[in-house]
Amino acid sequence: MSESTGGGTRERIKAVALELFTEQGYEKTSLREIAERLNVTKAALYYHFKSKDDIVASFVEDRLEGMDALIAWAATQPATLATRRELISRYADTMFDGTQPSVMRFFEQNQTALKSLSSGKKMRGRMLELADALCRGDESPAAQLRAALSIFAVHTSWFAVRAPHISDDERRKLALEVADELLAAIGTRPNA
Repeated sequence: MSESTGGGTRERIKAVALELFTEQGYEKTSLREIAERLNVTKAALYYHFKSKDDIVASFVEDRLEGMDALIAWAATQPATLATRRELISRYADTMFDGTQPSVMRFFEQNQTALKSLSSGKKMRGRMLELADALCRGDESPAAQLRAALSIFAVHTSWFAVRAPHISDDERRKLALEVADELLAAIGTRPNA
């Protein structure tokens, strides 16, 4: 099996697993059901993922790689409001592009089952690193909180905004407006 074929198979498995996890819930979905929907043997599925947890961890690893790239980019930029705005916009891009909306809906629907996975703990650490990058130059507690809340404005827009007919573009725009209100106050007030 060539690497490109293996990578394609791996992505197909993730896509089908995500569909089933979202339709039925994480706990109620078995690897057998994933294999059946893909029309492959369970052994073929095991070649790529040993468990459902491994599949979920692969979603998180994809996110971690993207966040690492954002954090590295931010470290090369000046600590300005323009950099903060660009960083949160790039973060929003990662949250709203490709399959990420489906991944976010899955995470939101399956929070209880996912809390115990180690990949969730890694995500928390990266979120804090991203918040540090957003408030670089202003280490005040207020700046740290504003930076974290700006990330959560984007992140939680998937379940906090419950308007039934809002598009992903409208959701992204709204999240960035709220994030910008928070980011604009970083670095503008004396440290308390």
